[in-house]
Amino acid sequence: MPSYSGVWTLPAQMQAEAAGTWPKPPVELWSWGSNNGGQLGLGNTTYYSSPKQIGAVSAWATTDAGYSFVTAIKRDGTLWAWGSNSQAQLGIGNTISKSSPVQVGALTTWSKVSSGYAHTLAIKTDGTLWSWGFNNLGQLGLGNTAYFSSPKQIGALTTWSAIAAVDRNSAAVKTDGTLWMWGRNNFGQLGLGNTTNYSSPVQVGALTTWLSVFGGNYFTLATKTNGTLWAWGRNTYGRLGLGNTVSYSSPKQVGALTTWATMSGGDNHTLATKTDGTLWTWGRNNYGQLGAGNTNNYSSPKQVGALATWLSVTAGTYSSSIAVKTEGTLWGWGNNPQGVLGRGNKTDYSSPVQLGALTSWTSAQTGHTFTVAIKA
Repeated sequence: MPSYSGVWTLPAQMQAEAAGTWPKPPVELWSWGSNNGGQLGLGNTTYYSSPKQIGAVSAWATTDAGYSFVTAIKRDGTLWAWGSNSQAQLGIGNTISKSSPVQVGALTTWSKVSSGYAHTLAIKTDGTLWSWGFNNLGQLGLGNTAYFSSPKQIGALTTWSAIAAVDRNSAAVKTDGTLWMWGRNNFGQLGLGNTTNYSSPVQVGALTTWLSVFGGNYFTLATKTNGTLWAWGRNTYGRLGLGNTVSYSSPKQVGALTTWATMSGGDNHTLATKTDGTLWTWGRNNYGQLGAGNTNNYSSPKQVGALATWLSVTAGTYSSSIAVKTEGTLWGWGNNPQGVLGRGNKTDYSSPVQLGALTSWTSAQTGHTFTVAIKA
């Protein structure tokens, strides 16, 4: 990022956009890969190995991919969902799967959403936390194991800032920097020093320096305000990045660096970017999902190439990896069943390969053998 010695002001167009007097650029939603539950949102259950636009609406703000369903928020604050719904994970009051986007209620106050195996967490603009869907292990945080097909508020607090719905457990960070977790804990993925399941939010330690939290299959990743990276839970194939394959039920720091930015945990592998734009991976690599040009497992972070232009990453639950660069290009590697990498084939790749030539991708999320991405 360039530095400026004087006073810098927004360009006229950006000032007008912020003031609401300039038309906002269109933001489109695209999808590809497996589609057995209608998770591509295209009105059918046909799989596609190349990107297909979801409808004509150009007002999407953020999206997240669950195991076989998708949740998304539009610029107007409305919440939408589609795909498999056997456990009421769409939040639309029933268990009927939908192959096209369906609005969740009528509210316009949703700000963040995260989807796990078959449950969803969301935060509203007032800082309240909500959940719905599958709840067999207390992953909804409601103090019970009953599933709910419509959003239910977790407690009464208005201080939630970040969320992560993972497999059958959940995590959240409050505005005071505390970290809270609940749900399945068979490998210590809740970070509480035990393997006990919890159906209500429980604080992880006493620290107030947590910034963000991410999850993988049976493991958790989190960053602190000082830029350090922490991991805990199941550690087969070295997915925690700690240089070993020992599982931990309490947070352990990954190395000593203070420059971690974004990250994502998949089934058995982890992807991360640093503040300098470099890309790092570790864990299982049987399909080349680490992007290292081989199929060797790594239990410590390994840099992918030498480029410093990586913006964000997403690790799929079936050994695939997707990433966006700062210039807006989209890249994928690893396992490619049902065309999850979007290249028009089912070929696996052990190094990053670009999807098309477009430079307008802003984010992507990968579920179980499918991908959704936002293009501006």
